[in-house]
Formats: sequence, C-alpha cells, structure tokens
Amino acid sequence: MSDADCRSVREALKGCYDPEIPVSVVELGLIYDIRIKGREVEIDMTLTAPGCPMATPISQDVQKRVEDLEDVDSVKVDVVWEPRWTMECMSREARKKLGFLKSE
Repeated sequence: MSDADCRSVREALKGCYDPEIPVSVVELGLIYDIRIKGREVEIDMTLTAPGCPMATPISQDVQKRVEDLEDVDSVKVDVVWEPRWTMECMSREARKKLGFLKSE
C-alpha cells in the first residue's frame, strides 16, 4: 500500500460506527492518524470517553475492516487519549446529523 491508500483506509472505516452514536468513527473524528509501511497499517484512534464500554469492539471493528482491504497484511490499532477528543473533532456533517448544528 502507498500513502495515497490512506484514503482507502478512511473509506473502509466510514462503515465503522460506535453502536451508541449513529455516525462513523471517521466523521466523529476518532481516527487521529493512519501510517502505512508497505502492507502494514498502524492506526491511532481515540474514543469519546476514556471509560467507553465499547472500546474493544470498536477497535476490533476498525482492525477487521482494514485487514479486509486487499493490499493489507497486518493492522495495529492503538487507542490513545491525547489529544483529548472533543465535539470539535467531529465533521460538520456529523454535528448536523447529531443535532449540534442547524441544517442549512
């Protein structure tokens, strides 16, 4: 995989949701970094709260979705807490969908 394939990884992750929030982890701003070295992918992600009971299922879903990409041999998902997630991390569309912004 090349660095240009970060888009493919992000696209795959648009199907990954926090079960309690109807917005993808990408639009929630939970994916902080994607590093690709050859066929290995490493992802730094966070969650909306440190005590999130869905931490393991969400990170496993992130890993599986990326492992399912054709040119990927291995995936490492690191859940990080810095920088701290805030609502400003969400995309404009996510904030609209969740009712934090009025529809235009």
